[in-house]
Amino acid sequence: MTRAHLEKIMTVLIAGVLAGLVLAAAALPVALVFGVGFSALAAPYSELPNTLRTPPTAQRSNLYANDGATLITSFYQEDRVDVPLAEVAPVMRQAIVAAEDERFHEHSGVDIRGVVRAFTVNSRDGTTRQGASTLTMQYVRNVLSSDPRLSERQRAAATEVSTVRKIQEMRYALALERELTKDEILARYLNIAYFGAGAYGVAAASKRYFSKAPADLTLAEAAMLAGLVRSPHSDDPINGDADSALARRAYVLDRLVESGQVPPEEAARAKGEQLNLRPSETPNDCTAVPAAHNDWGFFCDWFTRWWNAQSAFGATVDERQLTLRRGGFTIVSSLDPGVQRAATEQVRRIYPTTDRRALPTAVVQPGTGRVLAMAVNRTYSVEANPPGRKNHPNTVNQLVAGGGTIEGYQAGSTFKLFTLLAALESGLPLGTEYDAPARIVTGYPVSGPASCDGYWCPGNANESMDGRHTMWTAFGESVNTYFAWLAERVGADRVVEMAERLGIVFRAESDARLARHGARHWGPFTLGVSATTPLDLAGAYAAVAAEGTWCAPLPVVSITDAAGRPVAAARPDCRQVIDADVARAAADAARCPVGDQSMYGRCDGGTASGLREQLGRPVAGKTGSSEGYATETVVAFTPQLAVASIAANPDDPRDAVGQAVQGRMVQAVGEMMSFALRDEPVRDFVPPSEVTAFQVTGARTGD
Repeated sequence: MTRAHLEKIMTVLIAGVLAGLVLAAAALPVALVFGVGFSALAAPYSELPNTLRTPPTAQRSNLYANDGATLITSFYQEDRVDVPLAEVAPVMRQAIVAAEDERFHEHSGVDIRGVVRAFTVNSRDGTTRQGASTLTMQYVRNVLSSDPRLSERQRAAATEVSTVRKIQEMRYALALERELTKDEILARYLNIAYFGAGAYGVAAASKRYFSKAPADLTLAEAAMLAGLVRSPHSDDPINGDADSALARRAYVLDRLVESGQVPPEEAARAKGEQLNLRPSETPNDCTAVPAAHNDWGFFCDWFTRWWNAQSAFGATVDERQLTLRRGGFTIVSSLDPGVQRAATEQVRRIYPTTDRRALPTAVVQPGTGRVLAMAVNRTYSVEANPPGRKNHPNTVNQLVAGGGTIEGYQAGSTFKLFTLLAALESGLPLGTEYDAPARIVTGYPVSGPASCDGYWCPGNANESMDGRHTMWTAFGESVNTYFAWLAERVGADRVVEMAERLGIVFRAESDARLARHGARHWGPFTLGVSATTPLDLAGAYAAVAAEGTWCAPLPVVSITDAAGRPVAAARPDCRQVIDADVARAAADAARCPVGDQSMYGRCDGGTASGLREQLGRPVAGKTGSSEGYATETVVAFTPQLAVASIAANPDDPRDAVGQAVQGRMVQAVGEMMSFALRDEPVRDFVPPSEVTAFQVTGARTGD
């Protein structure tokens, strides 16, 4: 048949728009009389909309813990997940055909008998009571009306009551049946049909109504689900009318008997059953994490922030969210439920959820950046707090990773790590000696209590710190004046740059301004006056643990799309940011604060000296106290793990947590690490070279 012949036929058919549905329906049997046949109306498959050839059905994405089985939550606009036909009970396949298109296996996409019957009934009654839509035509309509790439107007046009739309459905249905098998069409239909109660597709419907997989549906259950498709809003037995659902179930069972697929006595037994609903809802978003694991909410929240920052999922945040909620991704996160539980328990032993003070804590894997736990003594909830309380006991603010209104907290002397690294990188060895005074007047201009005639003049915490030190002993005992002197020798700007290189983000506007325009004069930076977060800090120390390889914090182990293809965005983003020998030297010095011993035996006391004995394996780390003990910080790491914990009042930085909490924090961090490393082999740090430990190699000094 020529294209001109086909266009002539279509012109006759579309002319029915002017005469109404009756004339259009009447024209179709006439076409058969002239030997044209319905098949001539089919659109070429290559000209079908892409959405019909490769249907972009919206599917929920599931977020799992790192075991790949423990569901954290789901993300969706429509609760749907596609399943192959082999995973749908045969009785469900039979029921949907009996309910919606009993001649499905006999026609070629358009049922001539149905068209004639609809024409007869509609002509007699003067209404459009019957539409003669086959299951394939319904599939076409469902796909076009739910295509996310179409505008609302285009989607509405796909379901309008018009002759043009009906003819288009017929043409598309005929084309699909030429290319796809009946089973392929049935599978696509079952995965896109709406069954009410927010469930799209047979898998979601089986779970929503009966808490089971579609492969396990019984005859009565399958008949009820099949009956819902005609009127899913009114017949839904959960939110609508249970009697209507029973009536529709009986209708489907009768059709199955008439077609000879189910014996009458079996159908009768099914009719006599109660609905036996076992409703279950698929969790949606981070506020829907299991109540018993509310602490997972903060990790989940951070995961969504990470997702929203990945250009691989869309050009804008809105596009990336749409991709998450419609893409059908299987996301295995980095969250370790056991480590998360241990961290949360330890945090809450120090501060309960109702305490105004918080103890946000992050656990990171060196060499990958994967985050195993994010714990804080808060309830992840949007529920209102008592007046005057922003973040306790309820909050969804990111207290562990920062962002939004959370700029972070001062981490005190833990920032001395960046001065140490900058000095080592400049060529100064670990054995660099300096006779540290009780107080030192630097050349950095400042004002306020830390000023001596307009210049920054920090002092040591106690007189036992005064005297001659190397980097080993100064880091172990946290000697302020040694590191103020060291920062001047190296240059404060190089210290700031080192921190940024290791992932410290300046979220506070004042800090960002100093980093950009005043780093050369930012001497106090070495004592941790800049706000940071436990996640940033754990990542920075993890880079030292990984011998200079910094990895962007990562919340996932793997991501696969709806077709089972891996997504590249799940891969660790790691880069060598400092020389391995420099990192080894920093780790050697960092063994001193926690009661371990350096490879060269140069440690002599530390601020958290009991951690090595508690952990029973090589460990490094640092403690930090901000001015007036407003915050307390503990960071510890092994080659396999890094933990950072900061005690602070997120609502009121002036509310000092006090020095006494630091000892309890060290104990808590030790307990977290002991649990997380329980099955890991004992690994020691690699010693630095003797050159990096003892020999000056052309050290640069600050200008």
